[in-house]
Amino acid sequence: MAIRVVATGGTIASLADPETGAVSPAVSAEDLVRGVPGLADLGPIAVEEVDKVNGWNVTPATMLEVARRVSAALADDAVDGVVVTHGTDTVEETAFLCDVTVASEKPVVFAAAMRSGDEVAADGPRNLLCAARVAADPAARGLGALLVLNDEIHAARWARKQNSRLASAFASPGRGAIGAVTPTLPVRIAMPAPRRFTVPLPAALDRPVPIVQTYTGIEEGLIEAVLEATGAAGLVLEGTGLGNVPGSAEPGIRAALERGLPVVVATRVPTGGTGPVYEGPGGGVTLRELGVVEARSLSAAKARLLLMLLAAGGGDAAAVRDELARGASALEAW
Repeated sequence: MAIRVVATGGTIASLADPETGAVSPAVSAEDLVRGVPGLADLGPIAVEEVDKVNGWNVTPATMLEVARRVSAALADDAVDGVVVTHGTDTVEETAFLCDVTVASEKPVVFAAAMRSGDEVAADGPRNLLCAARVAADPAARGLGALLVLNDEIHAARWARKQNSRLASAFASPGRGAIGAVTPTLPVRIAMPAPRRFTVPLPAALDRPVPIVQTYTGIEEGLIEAVLEATGAAGLVLEGTGLGNVPGSAEPGIRAALERGLPVVVATRVPTGGTGPVYEGPGGGVTLRELGVVEARSLSAAKARLLLMLLAAGGGDAAAVRDELARGASALEAW
């Protein structure tokens, strides 16, 4: 049995500056693993460091590199599973990207922490040990990418950070954790293998896809200005309720569609997803008639990554829209 650890930094690898108190990544991947009691008991653990940054500074390029490293590690017959250490601010995004690009049935499990290594009751070592136990367990095969924090196992497709301070920061809104794990008790998985949706790993994720969070009275020219400023290859809108946007956003949406760009609408509401129910300016029915794709239960951030992956494949806008709709539907189910 062998586990590979892929490290990116984050609070789990951070310490406070003794003079300023400011927290930043300071612990090497090797020292991070070495400092977890009981981790070595799981068998050989190889470590590689992709980056050492705070979670909010992880880029799509870094996420893609993590997915490449994970895929390469899992292709090794000697590796039973991979653990990725990551900052909590964006771990749900990198985990989601791995969920839809890593085709292996072997476990890929993300570990993170809400407290730095020198805080009272630091949660990083326990989360890392628990994640490694899940990665080593055959029960985790075929479940896609997972996130382990606070003794809970979450599916990457559903996991979202819900609190900026607590050790119990992560939840799967409307779904719940799919299992539980502690440093000593057996891994418990409460769900069968999901319906997977995967796309090939692209060479790069360098085609911009901005997210516009809509708001009441949004200025008519805002979306077009964003498209111009970014050279967008697609657009994600974060709407209200079931995925409705103010009518004043419609000219910008039409402009994006006329450029041949795929446009997706998500909702700022954590549970329930999107649905074409309402007519009228900016309503879900109106957006569907225009050609806007529903993100369904995907957050705006995850819809953006999926759209970036599909846009990187080089297909035309119609093909990207169709595949995006298929993916959003598949990822809503389990």
